[in-house]
Amino acid sequence: MKKLENFSNCLAVLKSADFEQANENDIYRMGVIGQFNLTFELAWKALQAVLKQHGVEEAETGSPREILQLGYKVGFVNDQAAWLLMLKKRNVSVHIYNEDEIDELVILIRDSFIPEFTALEETLREKVAVEDTPQD
Repeated sequence: MKKLENFSNCLAVLKSADFEQANENDIYRMGVIGQFNLTFELAWKALQAVLKQHGVEEAETGSPREILQLGYKVGFVNDQAAWLLMLKKRNVSVHIYNEDEIDELVILIRDSFIPEFTALEETLREKVAVEDTPQD
């Protein structure tokens, strides 16, 4: 599934970020935030695609918030609060100018958001594999 592959590839780039360098280099830090934004966008779209593949009719349309809440409702998303925080941070990240807020976001990306992305990636891969398994 192309959307899941795109999400996985983007997540791999984010996971490879050097967070020590992000502490010392403004351009690198902004790159990490930009990669987070892209990873988030691809994550919820991959979630939507897998939900649709599994016949979840409510996933046909919806905002990122609605898709994330639906993913939680059907058990594809583990920590709804973390994902809603991610959505909030993604929405405000282009308007962050305060160094402390930028530092906080980079730490959240490293310590909370990457693990949530990873858990979602594993869940979606399992769900796609189940869907692709031939039925008797």
